[in-house]
Amino acid sequence: MRNALKILVQDYSWIHLSLGLLGNFAFFVGSIGFLPTFEDYKIAAVWLFIMGSFLMLIGSVGELLVDVWNER
Repeated sequence: MRNALKILVQDYSWIHLSLGLLGNFAFFVGSIGFLPTFEDYKIAAVWLFIMGSFLMLIGSVGELLVDVWNER
């Protein structure tokens, strides 16, 4: 299990960055959904906010693990 985690953290660290970028994009599009012009899409905007913030969290935790692992 430890070896699999090491591979995921070190060899696939680009995944964490990609998740963070995807989260930022979802957060941005969700922000646009709250403008008065897009009132009909407010529920979708809320879900984009939730998904975007979750992806940003996962990306940040992954990058933290990469940094912690590289400090060893």
